[in-house]
Parts: sequence; C-alpha cells; structure tokens
Amino acid sequence: MFGKLKKGLQSVLKKIKIKELSDKDLDPIIQNFIDEMIRNEVAFETANAIGEALKEELLNIEHERFKSAKPMITEALTKAIYRILQVPPENEIDILKKIEEAKSRSEVYVILMLGINGTGKTTTIAKLTHLITANNYSVVLAAADTYRAGAITQLSNHAKKLGVKVIAQDYNADPTAVAIDAIYHAEAKGVNVVIIDTAGRMQNNVNLVRELDKIIRNTEPDLKIFVGDALAGNDVVRQASQFNEDIGIDGIIMTKIDSDAKGGGVLSVAHAISKPILFLGVGQGYSDLKKFEADFIVKQILS
Repeated sequence: MFGKLKKGLQSVLKKIKIKELSDKDLDPIIQNFIDEMIRNEVAFETANAIGEALKEELLNIEHERFKSAKPMITEALTKAIYRILQVPPENEIDILKKIEEAKSRSEVYVILMLGINGTGKTTTIAKLTHLITANNYSVVLAAADTYRAGAITQLSNHAKKLGVKVIAQDYNADPTAVAIDAIYHAEAKGVNVVIIDTAGRMQNNVNLVRELDKIIRNTEPDLKIFVGDALAGNDVVRQASQFNEDIGIDGIIMTKIDSDAKGGGVLSVAHAISKPILFLGVGQGYSDLKKFEADFIVKQILS
C-alpha cells in the first residue's frame, strides 16, 4: 500500500541535512519532494501545500550536534501531512453518533451515496450497511440507480446477504420516487437509516446532476457521501470537486486502498474540497471498511 510514494519520498528525505536547513538550501530539495508527490498522483495544490508545510517544520527544527537527523525529519514530515489531512472541525462527522441522535428524535437518518460507475459504490453501500447494522441500527436500501443494467440486482443481492430490505421499482423508473418510497417505508416500520444508491454516469453529465438535485430536493438527505476510487489518482480529485460544486458533498469514502501503490488520491481529495474522509475500503469483505484515521495514512507513507 502506497509503496511507490513511500519509496520516492524516502529517497528525497535522505538528501536533507540538518546543518543545511536554510531557505536557500531547502528550496531545491523541497521542489524535488513536491515533484515526487506529483509523480505519485498527489494533486498539484496538495503537493505544494505539503511541501510548504514540510519546509516550515524543518526550518523550526533546533538540532543538537551529533544527534540523529532522521527522526527529526520524519517528525517534520508527519506534522506536514497531518496538517494537510485535517479538515475544519465543523466538517467532522461521526455517522453512528448522527444516527443515534436522529433515533432519539424518532427520525429516519437518510444517507445519499454519490460517485461515478466503477468506483465500488454499491459494494461500499453494503459495507456501510454491515457497519450500521452491527451497531444495532436498522437499515433499508433504496435502489435509485434505475438505469444501469444489473444495479438493482446487485444491490438486492447484497441486501439479501445482509438481511435488510431493499426498496426497488422497475428499470428506468423515477429514481426520486424510489428514494421517497424507501423513506416512507422506514418511517412506517420504524427503520433507523435509509441508504440511497444513485446512478453514476460521468460527473460532467448534466442530466445526472439534474437527477441528483431532484432526489436531494425531495428527500433532504442528512448526509451526502462521495465514493471515490483510490486507483483513479488525480481523477478522483476532479470528480469529488465537480460533485461538490454541483451537488454538495458532506463526506468521502475511498475504495480500493489495499491496491493503491501511489496514494496520491487519498492525500489529495480531502484537501481539495475540505471535506472529511469517513472510511477507507481495504478489502472485498463486508467488514473491510476502516474508519479513516490520519495516523493510518501517515504510517503507510513513513513506515
């Protein structure tokens, strides 16, 4: 995981000498550091931000003679990456806490899942359902992706395995109607959470944006989650930024982390739109949804 990024950054960090920590000496090394991140699909703005943060941290180091420089340089990079991965406190989200708060008000908590085809969105819905039901909350799924061949069947198969109900209509049915039916069902049956699957055509598709906007207006979801593919690199940043601009995103789930050799998308996406990464998909099983922690990412890069 993140092997290429780790190897590239380590080769640059070895060039840093504590005795040469000045603006003039650091500039070419920091530029090499930024270039290495960009080669590993870290977005340009994010790479520059990490580079500047690292430079600032290094310039603040007070080094004692004969003391090893490596731990100090590693600590400086750790702090720099933490600064980039942090989101504003007001944007932080604890899904289970939010569900419990809605339950205490006898309200259904509605989650809308967004993202383009091929990112693992439907499988991620299944993983999220497993997590929520494992914490003793009930879930109903809304098969509002009524256009893609097999989408309803795929979601229904997951629902059967997980022991939850899926609300679906025929293919080409109105997605908004499906989502509303699922919410009505949840309210009538006392179900805690509705998770709405949506179509995932390309992010610049005007009709898709209109369709999603209609669903949002009529269902007023409590949480809009963008599902991004870590293997997509800089594309995932463009996708998330476009969805955030057109629809609005509250949080992010990144899939296929276990197969990501570069790590650029994960480092970049939260920084690009200032929204939190909620979970990481780290395998194919329903339990392979890991709560996002900055420590985990830092350790993958610096271990």
